[in-house]
Amino acid sequence: MKNILTTMKTLLVLLVLGSCSDSYLDVNVDPNNPISVSPDLILPVALNYTAGLEERDRGQNHLGNMFMGAWSQSDGFSWYNDEFLYLVTPSFYQRIFDTTYGSILKQYKGLEVLEGAQYGNYQAISKIMQAMHFQILVDTYGDVPYSEALQRGGNPTPKYDDAETIYDSLVNQLTDAISLITATADVTGALVPGDDDGVFNGDMTKWKQFANSLKLRILVRQSDLAGKSTYIQEQFNAINAEGSGYMTDDVTINIGYSQTESQQNPKWNGFGEDVSGTKTLTNNATCATPYVLDRLISTNDGRLDLLFEKPATGHLGVVQGLQEYDSPVVDQYVPDLVSNIGPGILKGPNQDAVIYTAAEAYFNLAEAALKGFIANDAQTMYESGITASFDYLGASGASNYYAQNIPTVGWAASTNKLEAIIVQKWLGVMGINALQSWFDFNRTGYPSDVPMSLLSTKPNRPVRLAYPSSELTANSNNLPTQQDVFSSKIFWAN
Repeated sequence: MKNILTTMKTLLVLLVLGSCSDSYLDVNVDPNNPISVSPDLILPVALNYTAGLEERDRGQNHLGNMFMGAWSQSDGFSWYNDEFLYLVTPSFYQRIFDTTYGSILKQYKGLEVLEGAQYGNYQAISKIMQAMHFQILVDTYGDVPYSEALQRGGNPTPKYDDAETIYDSLVNQLTDAISLITATADVTGALVPGDDDGVFNGDMTKWKQFANSLKLRILVRQSDLAGKSTYIQEQFNAINAEGSGYMTDDVTINIGYSQTESQQNPKWNGFGEDVSGTKTLTNNATCATPYVLDRLISTNDGRLDLLFEKPATGHLGVVQGLQEYDSPVVDQYVPDLVSNIGPGILKGPNQDAVIYTAAEAYFNLAEAALKGFIANDAQTMYESGITASFDYLGASGASNYYAQNIPTVGWAASTNKLEAIIVQKWLGVMGINALQSWFDFNRTGYPSDVPMSLLSTKPNRPVRLAYPSSELTANSNNLPTQQDVFSSKIFWAN
């Protein structure tokens, strides 16, 4: 397992050279690219890309924490001006689009197109991971290239597909992946992943459960759409009939992360320490907001000291967009005095990269139960989500926490059950998969009191990202009109 990353660095040189073609949506066969690579060498490369986009500095999780009022900037840095200004231009976090198409989906597509029934498990994993990434693209941008994308040079300028149509197709794709896993179990000589599967180590039942959990995320996100309830109910019934169930553990990636150059977990490498043990600039620059600290403290939340470091002088946050750091007290917001990212988030160079928390899965089940789509008890799922969040961070006292008579904490105390679920999901993915909480905020408006940055010139935060500058150059004839990033919501929020 520890040798996978060493092998992978060589493979990255071979497998990624083809990404320098005219369009990053084009996966032409490059003369420097091997014609045939075994799937056990492709899969860890693809997973590493997935982990990197989720966890790295200025990755998906980073954006969610900035937009959703969790992270701010300590004194002495000019690190997050674009985030505080909500300066959503075609270059703002464009790696979410570019890396997904140019690196991540390209590698998973290489698994999907393998010929032969013996590769069924790898093909199924590819379908599942592509579905996860395509949903994030839709949730971030709306209409995106889908049906004509990734055609190995057959179409370097793919059309943009309707976002809701893509959503429906992703559910079908996940269903197909589950069926493929079932069928492959009967194939003589079928390959079963091992150490190369840095997610489930070849446990294909868990891959089925993950596929169902991705369906759950897709279905819940559009559960308030008019005219969609019958379809959603049919899909939940199909999941129940299939029988594999949902994930009850965090879905993580670890392909052999270690305290070695180019082999550290991407979150630790970006937000924690470099290989020498020196804190990174991003670590020193990033701290809590007073908003999130006040909420955690006022609700007696046992996750506080794990989500954010507690300085010797006590917890201290910085308002997003603060410019006058020296007023009223000089140097009060320097890194040593503010609440930086905590040890429950930054665990070490070999920590797993999380791509779907058990907490989120339980909160999605709680919402589905609340709305009558599944038979689970909504309160049980809600409290299980809180417990899963405490467990991931290493906190104790989950049951004491949710037993309190505090709205959005105790189930009985929460007159608005949906608000309680979304607020606790926001806390449950904070620092881990925080982009999901931005999507939920755009859909529900919860948490309803997240403050705007002091530097904002708009009355509300962005609801989508702008199409990247790379598409303006490479695929301008198909590129839709840029939507207003502050008012034009994704289809499931309208």
